[in-house]
Amino acid sequence: MPRPDDQATATAPPAPAASTAARRGPADPVKSLMHDHRDLCERAVDPLEIAAGLEAHGLTDRTAARYRHRDVFSLAEELYARIPPRTKEPAVSGPPDAGPDTEARALWTLLALLPGAACLATAGVLRLTEGVLGGGTRALVTVAGALLACLALRLCLSRGPLRAPEGAGRAGMYGCWLLSYAVYGEELLAQVMTGGPDGPWDGTPAPLLGLAAAIAPAAWCAHLFAVHAHRKLTGSRALEEFGAGVRPLLLAAVALFLAALLPLLYLADLGLDGNGTPTAAAALGVLFFVARLLAAHGLPEPGTVALAAACAVEAAAPALVLSSRLPGLEPLAQPVNALVSAGGTGAVPALACGAAALGLLLHASLALSRASAHTRT
Repeated sequence: MPRPDDQATATAPPAPAASTAARRGPADPVKSLMHDHRDLCERAVDPLEIAAGLEAHGLTDRTAARYRHRDVFSLAEELYARIPPRTKEPAVSGPPDAGPDTEARALWTLLALLPGAACLATAGVLRLTEGVLGGGTRALVTVAGALLACLALRLCLSRGPLRAPEGAGRAGMYGCWLLSYAVYGEELLAQVMTGGPDGPWDGTPAPLLGLAAAIAPAAWCAHLFAVHAHRKLTGSRALEEFGAGVRPLLLAAVALFLAALLPLLYLADLGLDGNGTPTAAAALGVLFFVARLLAAHGLPEPGTVALAAACAVEAAAPALVLSSRLPGLEPLAQPVNALVSAGGTGAVPALACGAAALGLLLHASLALSRASAHTRT
């Protein structure tokens, strides 16, 4: 028959086990983090992809200290090292277009030249047949050239550094409006301000030709930005260090594109006997470039918003002038009249596109300074 003290001993929890559990302390925080981001860790081909994914989930260098690491990069290296060997894949260095594939670069460069070539060929045919073909035939030539240029543009944006992996959303619709205004908008606004519109208005195709020819420099500027940004990413040891290093690269890419765009716009205007200033077209080109650069890094929404804002300002200018003709609404036209008096009808698209481009560039300097914007899809 068991004694009462023996029964109590048998039912009591072992004292050594309790003391051992007390000495173990908290669970491994890195193991807990790996469990929370298991899919990210198993899909990653290198530690940089894990670091970018953690940053996208809100983890910063400061919060990495809770996992006993000084920055997100060292934490990502430990997570990558803990991946079971069977799930690791060979790491591939460099962004999609940064490798030594000369044929791929030559292909997307050739495709980027096609829209400008289509516009140049159309302008050449119209110039050579001036006074020979009738108005209807010349209109058909213009429509055919525009369709050919749109097809070439769609083809060149389907690959290379300007390809948007997640699509561009409604940016194409807003882009068509902005291009149409660049060709016909100033003449329309001039007629509206003088009591019109009085009928068909003449277009200025020089901005369209210059912007189409600038697609190839835009592709190379985007390519150089992606290559150097990835090098900064591989050489950085902290997110703040990477962000501080990539912002000058973005400004340099935009400046390089603008340096290539301005001569092309000037030559297009000179070749088509234009007399306008390329300020509005240059602002539109920078707006297009920054918007597409963001879309190419998986961030199409900010560019779409900026393009829509520029469209709204351009549409508001003639709408305000027309509305001012109603009794009691005359003050509505005063902002437009003051702007046109100061800089001509081209001041409206210059202000609309310039302000949108500046705001988008400020946003891009923040968005593209994040490591998650430079990972591979």
